[in-house]
Amino acid sequence: MWLFVGLGNPGAKYAGNRHNIGFMALDRIAADHGFGPWKKAFKGLVAEGRLGDARVLLLKPETFMNLSGEAVQSAMAFHKITPAQVMVFHDELDLAPGKMRLKQGGGHAGHNGLRSIHAHIGEAYGRVRLGIGHPGHKDAVAGYVLHDFAKADQDWLDDLLRGLSDGAPFLAAGDGPKFSNAVALRTAPARPSTGVQTGPKPAPAAPPTKPEPEPAPDTRNALQKLADRFR
Repeated sequence: MWLFVGLGNPGAKYAGNRHNIGFMALDRIAADHGFGPWKKAFKGLVAEGRLGDARVLLLKPETFMNLSGEAVQSAMAFHKITPAQVMVFHDELDLAPGKMRLKQGGGHAGHNGLRSIHAHIGEAYGRVRLGIGHPGHKDAVAGYVLHDFAKADQDWLDDLLRGLSDGAPFLAAGDGPKFSNAVALRTAPARPSTGVQTGPKPAPAAPPTKPEPEPAPDTRNALQKLADRFR
């Protein structure tokens, strides 16, 4: 069994925030793959379903971001899940908007949700890092992550969420490369190679016409020319 955790803050006030992209990812997976209804449990909201052959529990903690570890630990204890069976979807300032990277173990890089999970279950869990970009200065980070995505972000955000949903069965099967490829097919679709003709082929050029031969020079004298006119 897998535990997929989406990080965010509960309530309509935060629903569209950049910090809530983890919630958005789980909502898309649940809707696209026919998961059961969201129910209150483990200090959060949970939905159960299957991705391929794997049973998966989706968890959106309702403890607010900096206490996310409490909900994760509670769900793990009840279902006897190990950190290796946990995958956390979260916003990532150090990735460009729309980029995604998988990571297993390691530090929390100052992310409050990951910091709380570290404190409760250690660092050996998996992460799906979802790029939202950086505001440019550390003092602007709090306001940036707690602000809604801009209208200009909607296209790449939708592509990213669709890609995560497309690849979710591969993630649950433990196939990270196929999961990453499914996301890439949505966020960076293949384009025709440069120089490849995509329109109708041009008609072949007409063969060049042969120039008319120049007339031979007239060598008759004036009397011969006059005589030839009356023949």
